[in-house]
Amino acid sequence: MTQLNFKRHRRLRSSATMRSIVKETYLHKEDLIYPIFVLEGENIKNPVSSMPGVFQFSLDKLGEEIDEVVALGIPAVILFGIPAEKDAVGTGAFHDHGIVQKATRFIKERHPELLVIADTCLCEFTDHGHCGVVEGEKILNDPSLDVLARTAVSQAQAGADIIAPSNMMDGFVAAIRVALDEAGFEDVPIMSYAVKYASGYYGPFREAAEGAPKFGDRKTYQMDPANRLEAFREAESDIEEGADFLIVKPALSYLDIIRDVRNNYHLPIVAYNVSGEYAMIKAAAQNGWIEERPVVLETLLGMKRAGADLILTYHAKDVARWLEEK
Repeated sequence: MTQLNFKRHRRLRSSATMRSIVKETYLHKEDLIYPIFVLEGENIKNPVSSMPGVFQFSLDKLGEEIDEVVALGIPAVILFGIPAEKDAVGTGAFHDHGIVQKATRFIKERHPELLVIADTCLCEFTDHGHCGVVEGEKILNDPSLDVLARTAVSQAQAGADIIAPSNMMDGFVAAIRVALDEAGFEDVPIMSYAVKYASGYYGPFREAAEGAPKFGDRKTYQMDPANRLEAFREAESDIEEGADFLIVKPALSYLDIIRDVRNNYHLPIVAYNVSGEYAMIKAAAQNGWIEERPVVLETLLGMKRAGADLILTYHAKDVARWLEEK
């Protein structure tokens, strides 16, 4: 044995305290953004069947949820709205009495310190379920920008702290930035869904947001999962147009993309831990196949390790509790 020459890496794993002082990556409550689905009506708290623990809330049921988020120390929520009526251009997205606008005012009055991020898209508000204006079965890019810009301004007027456009129309950040600045909201940042793939992981979200497309798919505007270099082009365009944050969506199957974006750009990077990723863990845990807590924490740590600064996740409330217990 005296002739062996090898490194003893286990010395730095010998106890919990030893492991803690050499830990490289940390997950904090301040890293979390919690998605909330709000809808028109009264006395509604609808469970989302494919996302255990996630609900649709009417405004009169929203207060308790927001109070819990604040009490847990989660710094931000992102709002997805479900209107009572839909039309071809998504009018409910930009009305000052739209559901996202009403929810934003409600939250800011109740907890002004909580950051409200408004998802700026049209799919929940259009009767065809696409993220822009359509002509026949073609999604029109430039006419969609006008509606998106109008929506962003309406959300900012309602008190949204951050505008998060998720539609993947070319030029959407430029159009929204100009509109916000002209309306006097030059200090409102844009959290762009800069790198958003046409993913199979979005299914449960479409149930929760009631925004599935009625025809075709979104592959003409969301990115091909096979493409890596395209992510650089998308991120660079959004930075040039005025984005303040860059979202990579989904996260779990795109950790390499998160790392690429982190290595090449200096804006805050947001990983979107999407609905399908959440649903898989929940289903496996409920069947006793995995232990939920360590798997969730390991998953989110992987996103942080890949380079994410923030994580948009439906696990946020549970994670905040677990981190408090440590």
